[in-house]
Amino acid sequence: MKAAFAFLPRSWSRERRSAVAIAIALTGLVCFLWLLAIPLSWMPDPIGPAAVQFADGAKVTVELTIISGLIGIMIGVVAALGKLSTLPPVRWLANTYVWAIRGTPLLVQVLFVFYALPELVPMKLSDFYSAVVALALNAGAYNAEAIRAGILAVHKGQTEAARSLGLSPIQTFRDVIFPQSFRIALPPLVNNIVSLLKDSSLAYAIGVVELLNIGNRIQAATFEPIPVLLTTASIYLILTSILTQISGAIERQLDVEHHH
Repeated sequence: MKAAFAFLPRSWSRERRSAVAIAIALTGLVCFLWLLAIPLSWMPDPIGPAAVQFADGAKVTVELTIISGLIGIMIGVVAALGKLSTLPPVRWLANTYVWAIRGTPLLVQVLFVFYALPELVPMKLSDFYSAVVALALNAGAYNAEAIRAGILAVHKGQTEAARSLGLSPIQTFRDVIFPQSFRIALPPLVNNIVSLLKDSSLAYAIGVVELLNIGNRIQAATFEPIPVLLTTASIYLILTSILTQISGAIERQLDVEHHH
């Protein structure tokens, strides 16, 4: 992030530089998704004729990542609190969830949610939202460990000081413990979200028309794997780079340990 936004004035505060960096990266992401079809349309066959399809697939990939990433963070918070609970059934349930998700392949989880879950729960999800559920549950298990570690890293003296000031346990956690633990957990959470962008490619297995699915369709129709896969990989690389810049800027914006 520092290298990418080195042009920002050094006289600005770290918070201001980070906020501007976030705005620039978000604008870049929107523009990239909005205008992607134009440069692709200039490319020779088989890419040019499929430019709009590639652009639409990239948008679906980003939607999957954002929606499942946000839900995954919320699930991670709940699961982390469950693992730290003093109630054995709650702690057992949270530990079992994290153990099961982290111990099985994401592709199996995607297929399970799409094919098996409707047999267990009287509710039929679309292929897109089945992928969201699977990705969010997967990310939540990994986020839970990061958030739990962050909570445990906050010094116990913080809790004692807050309680001595008359704060209730809920107020202590909400206003003192959680903000600090979230900042500590932010780097691994950032990595999990960037990984989620790449993991979303597994949604092709249940028919979600995301970027990899588009690439597979075009490759199967044209029998030209090299240009199709290179284009697909390049779009993933650009999206991952932009998301990394956004995440890095957010991490610096919330980093309270280096105020200078």
